[in-house]
Amino acid sequence: MRQNPERRAALLDAAIEVLAREGSRGLTLRAVDKEAGVPTGTASNYFANRAQLLGQILRRTRERLVPDEGVLTGPLDTATLLRDLLARMRRERSVHIAMLELRLEGTRRPELQEELARFQGAELEANVAFHLESGLPGDRTGVVLLYLAMLGLIVDDLTVPELLAPYPVEGLMDAMVERLLPERPEGRPTP
Repeated sequence: MRQNPERRAALLDAAIEVLAREGSRGLTLRAVDKEAGVPTGTASNYFANRAQLLGQILRRTRERLVPDEGVLTGPLDTATLLRDLLARMRRERSVHIAMLELRLEGTRRPELQEELARFQGAELEANVAFHLESGLPGDRTGVVLLYLAMLGLIVDDLTVPELLAPYPVEGLMDAMVERLLPERPEGRPTP
């Protein structure tokens, strides 16, 4: 397998675009080559098979969705973090659509389902730990509920934005934070 990290990243970015546009049935090594504008057979030099490609797409999506360090420094506020998350998802729409395709493909491929569960489980745990260690309001259950609510909002925002058109999305996010992560009356977060 080839080891050129820049070429591998470019092939994975091309794979994300193919997956988002064509779905999992359209994702072939040949389609990745074509999208990346490289000679036929290049992707097969980097990925032994489609299953390996799917696993590496999963990791690449997270590399592309990491928040800017500036967002995570200084005083934190949950609503600001959520606005940044939605902005990143809108900016990297193909990445999130590709993740949805990976989830669907995981329903048909048990090995991918296991990898998704491990990967996303670790990511969720890291997000919960970050939230709680940062002293933001709410408890573990509230943070998980907020994750689930935001996942639904993001899916609708990216796939059927007309559904949310009558509702100001920022207002919905503010209401989620207020209702799911309430502060104690004295201003201290709930345990």
